[in-house]
Amino acid sequence: MSATRAATLAGVDGCKAGWIAVCAQPGQAPSVCVMPSFAALLQSLPEDTTVAVDMPIGLPDFTAKGGRGPETLVRPLLGERQSSVFSIPSRAAVYAEPGPFADVEAWYAAHRRASAVAIATSDPPRGVSIQAFGIFARIREIDALLVAQPHLRERVFESHPEVAFWRLNDGRAMRLPKKVRGAVNPAGMEERKTLLARHGYDRAFLDQVPPRGAAADDFLDAAAMLVIAVRIARGEARPFPEPPGTDRFGIPVAVWT
Repeated sequence: MSATRAATLAGVDGCKAGWIAVCAQPGQAPSVCVMPSFAALLQSLPEDTTVAVDMPIGLPDFTAKGGRGPETLVRPLLGERQSSVFSIPSRAAVYAEPGPFADVEAWYAAHRRASAVAIATSDPPRGVSIQAFGIFARIREIDALLVAQPHLRERVFESHPEVAFWRLNDGRAMRLPKKVRGAVNPAGMEERKTLLARHGYDRAFLDQVPPRGAAADDFLDAAAMLVIAVRIARGEARPFPEPPGTDRFGIPVAVWT
């Protein structure tokens, strides 16, 4: 796996310490790093880097059944893996409770308040899952950058690991989950490593211990995102929906694969 044009490519996923990125520079093998913020990550990369990131981008003012449009389109592709695609609510809900939260009880109370905003801005009314609420801070990080710096919209693209694996596996969803009851599933990880190796990765790279602050599944997800960044750079990737929609700031709303 290496960059295929005269530019750096990056696949990115959120992790405990911030963001994990698997990057490929022209003619070089991939590297991996963890950065504390998405802004810091972008600043560490050349200005023309194409970035595919596992995080929702583009926030609607109102949502219909299933969340934003991309979620409703990609879930049916994934079979038993479709629960990995969270329903993302309205912009108002995502920004309703930015924190910080003093303790776990405050966090759950904030979740309930954000859920009430989501219910008021959706039809049929739908609250926010705990899992989706847990990534709102990450969503806001990227959103704030794309609102303030419109030129980034041409190089930062939303993707999703399980949709990426579906694409790389000839339109077939992964058979096994990456996690079972919150713990990494070795068989599911092996299935994904084998697939990524088929798409150019050296197996030793995939088998390495991820950097401090990132889990093994975060690392593989970022590796999958890099393959999508390569597809985007080559003009081979396709968005769901096609063409992408936009939110009220003009930010594209689509999952790229």
